[in-house]
Amino acid sequence: MTKRQITVPVEIRRQPGLKSGDNILFLQKQNGESVVSNASAAAIQKAQAAFAGAADALGVSSEDDIQVLVDEARYGKGR
Repeated sequence: MTKRQITVPVEIRRQPGLKSGDNILFLQKQNGESVVSNASAAAIQKAQAAFAGAADALGVSSEDDIQVLVDEARYGKGR
């Protein structure tokens, strides 16, 4: 079974957020330009975008509000 590894030139590896052993995401823009990024960082950015506005919608504005939601999930509402 192959390890699916490639050798990335040092100039590319020096980009912020890339280090040995990282999963790398290769994207090609419509203009043909290739973009290389850290796949984990890209996944986090995608999740952040998906949750954008969720705190406002739930009325969460502080760590105390988050703790109330966690406690409700763990122990039930009104505890």
